Amino acid sequence: MTKGIRLETDSRRAFLFAAAVCLLAALISFSQENLGRGRITGDVRDDGGAPVEGAKILAESVGSNTKLEGVSDKRGHFAIAGFGTGAWKITASKDGYAPSWTEMNVSQVKANPPVAFTLKRITGAAALKDDPRMLAVFDKGNALAGEGRYDEAIRVFEEFLAAYPAFYQARLNIASCYVKKNDLDRAEAEFKLVLDKVLMTHGDYKRDKAASVRALSGLGELYLKRNDFASAQKVFAEALQVSPEDETAAYNVGEIFFSNQKTDEAAEYFELAARIKKDWPKPYYRLGFVYLNKGDYARSLDNFNAFIRLDPENPEVPQVKNIVATIEKMKK
Repeated sequence: MTKGIRLETDSRRAFLFAAAVCLLAALISFSQENLGRGRITGDVRDDGGAPVEGAKILAESVGSNTKLEGVSDKRGHFAIAGFGTGAWKITASKDGYAPSWTEMNVSQVKANPPVAFTLKRITGAAALKDDPRMLAVFDKGNALAGEGRYDEAIRVFEEFLAAYPAFYQARLNIASCYVKKNDLDRAEAEFKLVLDKVLMTHGDYKRDKAASVRALSGLGELYLKRNDFASAQKVFAEALQVSPEDETAAYNVGEIFFSNQKTDEAAEYFELAARIKKDWPKPYYRLGFVYLNKGDYARSLDNFNAFIRLDPENPEVPQVKNIVATIEKMKK
């Protein structure tokens, strides 16, 4: 009886061992699925056309767990072998760039077409998403600037730029601090450096409209402080060429002219902002004051009433209604 039980147990162990071997073989076979003699080549370049060295190339077989890897050389070139026939997802990635991927059918019997990747540099906030410490440093700089501690803010922003030199937009904050300090020469140098960085990185101001318009508008503001109205007009016009559909850019230019008592120029840019975005109340509010200062009461009323109609809950509405009532009395 005991012998029969031992035989049954031994048989069961043998069966389980064989099953485990088969399972292991299946797993090994699955992990190595879709390998073969196929080969792909390609190039990785940045959005300016320069080769990207050290980009990681990951090839993943569609429908299996098989993965192959490669790295681009100093010419941006890469080559990977070992592909089985079928669909593969190919991804190129490198720190500081947004990854790029494509899917292709790989053949083992004929040459595969080369793969071309373009990696776009990450120069905005996305580059900081994994670095909360430096984000805190940047926020500290803004807080110091908001408190009027401009020298300290500048030092903090410089610390930030030492860690993230590609984040040239931070120089706009430095430039603004110098404007507040009335150190116009240094502010001008920072604004121009931002514009140079935009061209170096993107080749065109329009590919970073926000930074370009802020830099150009900043130059315009300091030229106005120097009473150099011709230079101010030139850079303001360039800002709007960069972003002609940007109602905020037009409005901000109008604000600068208005704060410097250049009412004719201010009216031009506020009118432009209103034409770009007809239902935006802010330019109508400013135009009401512009035409009031010019003594054009009819246009002042039209714009104040447009402001009230478009933004009836605005806390400025009661004051504007009083101004409208006063103008109406003056017209009688």
